[in-house]
Amino acid sequence: MSTKLFSELGLSPEILKAVQRLGFEQASPIQAEAIPVLLTGRDMVGQSQTGSGKTAAFAIPAIERLDVSIPGPGVLILCPTRELAIQVSEEVHKLGYFKKGIRPLPVYGGQSYDRQLAGLRSGANVIIGTPGRVIDHIGRGTLKLGGIRTVILDEADEMLNMGFRDDIEQILSSTPSQRQTVMFSATVPRAIEELIARFTRDPARVRIESKAMTVPTIEQAYFEVDRRWKFEALTRLLDRHDVALGIIFANTQRVVEELTEELVGAGYTADCIHGGMAQGARDRVMNKFRAGGLRLLVATDVAARGIDVDDIQIVFNFDLPYDPEDYVHRIGRTGRAGRSGMAMSFASGREVFLIRDIERFTRQRIRRADIPSAGEIEEARRDQHLNGLRETLKAGDFRHYDHLIEALLEEGFDSLDVASAALHQLLAKSGEETAAAKAPAAPVGRRPEPSDWDSAQPDLPPAPAPSRPRPATPAPAPAAAVPARPATPAGPRVPKAPKIPTPPAPAPAPVMERPAPREIEPASVAAVPEPAPAPTPTPRPVKPTAPKAPYVPKSAAKATAAPTPAPAPESGPEGESAPVEAPIEVPGAKPAGRVRLWIGAGIENGATPENLRELILGSTGEPDASLGRVDVRERHAFAEVPGDRAASFVSRLKRTEFAGKRIKVKIA
Repeated sequence: MSTKLFSELGLSPEILKAVQRLGFEQASPIQAEAIPVLLTGRDMVGQSQTGSGKTAAFAIPAIERLDVSIPGPGVLILCPTRELAIQVSEEVHKLGYFKKGIRPLPVYGGQSYDRQLAGLRSGANVIIGTPGRVIDHIGRGTLKLGGIRTVILDEADEMLNMGFRDDIEQILSSTPSQRQTVMFSATVPRAIEELIARFTRDPARVRIESKAMTVPTIEQAYFEVDRRWKFEALTRLLDRHDVALGIIFANTQRVVEELTEELVGAGYTADCIHGGMAQGARDRVMNKFRAGGLRLLVATDVAARGIDVDDIQIVFNFDLPYDPEDYVHRIGRTGRAGRSGMAMSFASGREVFLIRDIERFTRQRIRRADIPSAGEIEEARRDQHLNGLRETLKAGDFRHYDHLIEALLEEGFDSLDVASAALHQLLAKSGEETAAAKAPAAPVGRRPEPSDWDSAQPDLPPAPAPSRPRPATPAPAPAAAVPARPATPAGPRVPKAPKIPTPPAPAPAPVMERPAPREIEPASVAAVPEPAPAPTPTPRPVKPTAPKAPYVPKSAAKATAAPTPAPAPESGPEGESAPVEAPIEVPGAKPAGRVRLWIGAGIENGATPENLRELILGSTGEPDASLGRVDVRERHAFAEVPGDRAASFVSRLKRTEFAGKRIKVKIA
């Protein structure tokens, strides 16, 4: 496929000036193929890998063909996520900067209706939105689609996967039949083909083939490591590659939040973004990440297609995605615009088979690598210090300490020894600070000690072995006080002899920790008859457990009568978190009807039916039709959901945040 310049595509001077302002000269393959077709007004289906420039491929023709003299919206662009809608809106604004009358407006859930209504009243003519919010505006009568000339579906396959098919069909049916319909998608499954057959007219097919679906400038590797060691492996790779800007993907919101806390505790500047966060919080995190205020961003797949930062150095798959296509979108966040990048994945157990699926899907081999050892980490740290010193020397921007060096030289020290001592002190101080920074992360219960992880690796030095703190704690007891204790407690501590009922002492552990009982053995033998009353056996023959068996039917009978007080959670106290799981099965007896969810957010928290509706649908990914009436009270709210989907709603909303606080959700 021959490359083309933007000047060869027949674009207006205003667009060419905007493209030049953005620093682009040569069009990407999808841009070179799609722009001429779309300028003619023909329907089109475009298929290309992520990060290939699809946004400009459909935005430039849409701006060129828009008649700004006609009031009202003329272009409608549908996106699956809020982040992608914001990104496309910014791109349209940049490309139409010199084109008079171009007024893009992002429309998505989680944003105030007032701002969107003001933009629509002011004459916005390029609407970029998510299907749910666009449907809301159509229903309110605030968005008129009678003047739409071009409809664009960006990431159409992802919108269908998120359950927006009915919304898309309703939106397309509300637009004029003579419109231009454009669909861009990484894949074209059967559902997309059905939409194409129903809503397009003889569309042109533009497909950019490549030997590998992933970007060739991305270095890919995976590490086969047990789930317990993932965090330790992650920190070693972060230190080894001196990551300045990176993204870490996980599969669930819970893992994202826990991983962020551990990274912050280990001394890294990190924050998280996922679908359960309020839109304002997500915007703040993304703005901070773009500005370089964050070193690491931990995210779920919801944000994978909305992160547009060009300088991302590395992408980590802390959890492998279940869909190989999501892997392509994840690692597409690095290696953009011809830059090089790295993508590293962790696989444990059966997850290795997911690696094989990804390799077959991308038609590219992923290299298996080993976690760097402690020696390699130290060597990398020395190289980093050396590079820093080299850059400082080249720049010449440092304070001179000639008088201190001359004083040491006059005392007879060699100049090389002076420099070596200074570097030794610098590296030692840096190593102490690094160890101190990572110390808070060590006690986390769900992962073992780093020393244990080192001992499991054959190439690591044996030095970490004596650093285990647990065997060291009982050491002071046998050191000095053990020989002196048997003399004094021999008389009064005879009653404690029954606690050691095995004179032969076959167990080595108590002998190592407390050698004193051996000297007490004569007294303990004499005291053996005293345990005759055997207070310990008495609880064993007690048979209260036997009568409990016949009482089980009574408890079961009480359980059957329990549904009557079940509506009590309406008060929603903090202590009622435990019964949340039990009531889930109670209303399951009516799967055909609807049940009410109790939500711990009300008017005093700023809740409204609209923002709660957006929160529930955005966090669960359920279609709009699945959510019934939302009733907001003073301190809580109720939402009607299908009975057979109630458990799914509760499980997905449990860790959702509203107004900066995590809310409780249960079946009322």
